Parts: sequence; C-alpha cells; structure tokens
Amino acid sequence: MNVINFIIDNILTQASITISLIAMLGLILQKKSVGQIISGTLKTLLGFQVLNAGSSIIVGSLTYFGQIFTAGFDMQGIIPSIEAINGQAMNQLGLGRDIALTFLMIFIFNILIARLTRWKYIFLTGQAILWMATMTTVFGSVAGLSGIALILVGGFIGAVFAVMMPAIAQPIIYKVTGSNDIALGHFCTIGYLFEAGVAYVVGEKGENKRSIEDMKLPKSFEFLQDTYLSVMVVMVPLYVITVLFAGEQYASTLSGSQNYVIYAFTQSIIFVVGIYVLLAGVRLLLGEIVPAFRGIAMKVVPNAIPALDCPVFFPYSPNAVILGFITTSIGTVIAMLTLPFFGLAMILPGMLTNFFAGGTAGIFGNAIGGRRGALIGGIAHGFFITLLPALLVTIFTQMGFVNATATDVDTVTVALLYAWVLGPILKHF
Repeated sequence: MNVINFIIDNILTQASITISLIAMLGLILQKKSVGQIISGTLKTLLGFQVLNAGSSIIVGSLTYFGQIFTAGFDMQGIIPSIEAINGQAMNQLGLGRDIALTFLMIFIFNILIARLTRWKYIFLTGQAILWMATMTTVFGSVAGLSGIALILVGGFIGAVFAVMMPAIAQPIIYKVTGSNDIALGHFCTIGYLFEAGVAYVVGEKGENKRSIEDMKLPKSFEFLQDTYLSVMVVMVPLYVITVLFAGEQYASTLSGSQNYVIYAFTQSIIFVVGIYVLLAGVRLLLGEIVPAFRGIAMKVVPNAIPALDCPVFFPYSPNAVILGFITTSIGTVIAMLTLPFFGLAMILPGMLTNFFAGGTAGIFGNAIGGRRGALIGGIAHGFFITLLPALLVTIFTQMGFVNATATDVDTVTVALLYAWVLGPILKHF
C-alpha cells in the first residue's frame, strides 16, 4: 500500500511527471536512440512545467481579482471547492485509501476501455481524475459500498467519463485544431457542450459565420490583433475598475505599501504575463508529446489519442478565451443573484473556473456559433455551471458537508446522478 500511495502521490497526481514518463515510453516503443529519448522526455517535462508556471501566474493574479471582486460588490455565499470536499473525505471520513485506489483504477480502466473499444482516448489530466475519484468514492460509500466494490465501481464510472467526455468533444476540437492528434481532457466538458448547444441554437450558421478571431479593426486599432495587447486592453480596466469598487481601505490590505490602484494595474499585467508563459509552454509541450505518443498508439493502444488539459487549446482561439472568460463571469453573477429566489444556495463566482472553463467554453461557442454564439452561449454557460453546484449543495448538506459544493461540472454531474440513484438512502443519511 505504501508503494501504491507513493506512486499516486508522487507520480500519477504530478501531471508533468506522468506525461513525461508516457512520452519516454512512446519514444522507447518507437526504438529511438538514447539521446532522442532523453531529449524528448526532458523537453516534454520542460514544456509542461512552463505551461504549469504560466497557469500558476494566472491563478495568483485571478485569486487577487476574486478577492477584490467579492469585496467590491459585497458578496457573501458559498465558494465551490472540490479541494475542501477531498480534504474532509480523506481526513474526517477516512476515505483516503479508497480515493487513492479509485484514482489508480480510473487510470487502469481508462487504458482497458481505450484498448478494447473504439474510444481511444487516454485522459492525462491527473488532478481532474483525483477529483472524479473523490466524488465517486464519497457517493459510493453513502450507497453502502466498501472495499473492492467501492474502488471498482468508482474506478469504472470515472474511466467511462475519462474516455466518453473527450470522445463527445472531439468533433468540435477537430474544428478548432484541424486535426485529431490531441483531445480535450478536462472534466468541465458537459459545460462546454452546453455552450456549444446554445451557440448552435442562437448563433450564426454556416461556414460564413463571423469568428471572434477574424474581427476587422480600424487601422488605428490594428495593434489589438496582437493577442497579448488585446488581453491587456481588456484586463487592465477590469482590474482597475473593480479595485475602485473594493475601495482603498480593503484593497490596501492586499497591496501592502504600494498604491492599491497601481497594484491592481500591476496584477492585470502579471495576468497577461501568465498568458504569455502558458502559451509558450503549450507550444513546447505539443512539439514533443504528439510525436512521442505515436509509440503508445502503435504498441499499447492502437490509434491512441492523448486527452490534455484545457489550456493546451488556448492558442488556437485566444480571443474566444477572453470573451468566454468575460461572458461566463457575467453568467455566474446573474445566477448568483437569481438562484436564491428559487430556494437554492448563493454560489459565488469562481474566477479561476470562469477563466479556465469559461475560456475553453468560449472556444466551443465561437467554433459552433461564431461571435454571437460565443457571446450568448458564454452567459448561458456561466449560469449553467453555477446552477449545478447550487443543486449539489442541498445533497452535500444532507451528507454532513456544510456549505460545500464542487466546481467541475462533469464531476458534479456524476454526483447528481449518484444522488438520483441513491435518493432514498440520502434521505435517511
């Protein structure tokens, strides 16, 4: 058990190491030279770490923005956090071992399903799998499952989602990337498909639909066609206006000795720096992982496709990412204000989810319905990803998780499906 825990804690949940080892295996299976194996493995590791560094910069900036946003608009409610649920399940409910083994079984079942069916997707976003393992384990234990049964059932359900979500999203991913070399491995996919559906209904139709990436700008504003400058033009006013609403008294506690407005301005620039670093990491990673993965496809799972985390797709439609972030944020605020009138909990907007999930949803909306589809679909997406966690709050309360809910809509959907099946049990929990 100690060896298994070591592998899970230090390898499988460390996405950079997992992907690097997979790249190394692929190169070995292709009988590359020692130098090529070392080079490909290290470049894959470097690319993922650069991507991760960019994500960390963005997370730090958005964490600050979330604080001033909440204070500026006087918001009180529940902040969705699967991390809190995971901690309580492991430490207070004693499910740590079962979550770890379920996590491992999701990986194993994923490979088996990819090998034996026409779904050839290998889900490589380890952190997302950990959250799925948490959800299936917690709800499986409520159903009375334990031991091997709990682990196998949770592992199988998680693995089905790990291959099904990339498979369902792949037609749109193909429209965005122009190839089937990579797939989307992120458990917010139901939300992305929801936006795509809304964009299909309300957006522009046909091949002549206007993409947000093809906006024609006056000559004096052509500088905005640079991805980073266009992001800066959006984020600087967003941060500065929000910090003015938050006020000097509160904002100064975050900015220290620096002027609170200048600090907000600096944080908005740091956000753009994060985008720059993230996209550089994506380019480096894709240059190595796709060729290396052909070895896996040839030997272990024929025609295997790596399902990668959502930031990998940001370079393909950067304007749609920013539009998706803004529109999803608008949708989450609308949902926050309206859902309590229907007896549901007030769910505070999560800026990290709004950026990473909202940005990816914006890519889907733009690909299917053009600018109009991305605009309206993004607001609908924000409402949708707030509604599902709000529905889950009541169920978690019955289970003893006070003021708790999750974010990634695929894992929330799994929880809601469990709750629907286990309804009579949950009433007496």
